[in-house]
Amino acid sequence: MLDVRRLVILRELAVRGTLAAVAQALSYSPSAVSQQLSQLERETGMVLLRKAGRGVQLTPQAEVLVAATDELLATIERAEAELAASLTEVRGTVRVAVFQSVALALMPAALRLMAEAHPQVRVEMVQREPEQALHETWARDFDMVVAEQYPAHAAPWWPGLDRRDLTSDVIRLTLPPVGVAPWRVRDLAGAAAVPWVMEPRGTASRHFAEQLCRTAGFEPDVRHESADLQTQIRLVESGNAVALLPDLVWRGRTTTCRLVDLPDRPCRTVFTAQRTSGLGSPAARALRTTLEQVAAG
Repeated sequence: MLDVRRLVILRELAVRGTLAAVAQALSYSPSAVSQQLSQLERETGMVLLRKAGRGVQLTPQAEVLVAATDELLATIERAEAELAASLTEVRGTVRVAVFQSVALALMPAALRLMAEAHPQVRVEMVQREPEQALHETWARDFDMVVAEQYPAHAAPWWPGLDRRDLTSDVIRLTLPPVGVAPWRVRDLAGAAAVPWVMEPRGTASRHFAEQLCRTAGFEPDVRHESADLQTQIRLVESGNAVALLPDLVWRGRTTTCRLVDLPDRPCRTVFTAQRTSGLGSPAARALRTTLEQVAAG
């Protein structure tokens, strides 16, 4: 019989791409990972890895084992969910990845409600960029992810993930208070010649913001980059930049910024995603339901 732990290591290599990444994810040394994979080759009597440049490439036989391991892990996760559902009390651990505005606006209330209603559930929250977190949830690093999708920018799709919309919020042009900045802006077209703050290149929000400006007939002067939306707000409030920010960032706080509607009132969609094999988990289901209640409120 094949060693399940070695099969999991092979799957981790397929998911993460390098021996070093597998070693880091599993808290092994790279040499230990290599030794386990060599042992798996001896067990199967087949070549599973071939050198490809400085890395390795999975053979077709390895891909067969990876697919079987995926099914095995999904079966185990479903069994764990069914076992948890057989108890009279909701208990267990849920690891959830969230992005910043959700961590600030929704998670504090959700965590409080979970602690009151389900004291035997341990919720572990980690802040991640949405696209990275979707991949990591598919890879089984997290049980759930709260991610976002901007207009005309599809979120990455990973097989076996169940997506459910959580809420949507309007994106508005965010301007400094009157008299704070040395320039005067009233609308998007008027922001063609002023400094902007945006998230780093490659993010969905940056792509959306740049495309919106280009549609309005100008290339934005992005002088400041920050993935921290609280930093963006401070730069706008102090008169150093303008920004495009979704309404969720204002929940629970006041601001002196001026919020201006954009043409067609574009909205960002916030959603949760779980592996379908984990949908039966009472703890994860309770957290998802609680998040929906908080978002609706």
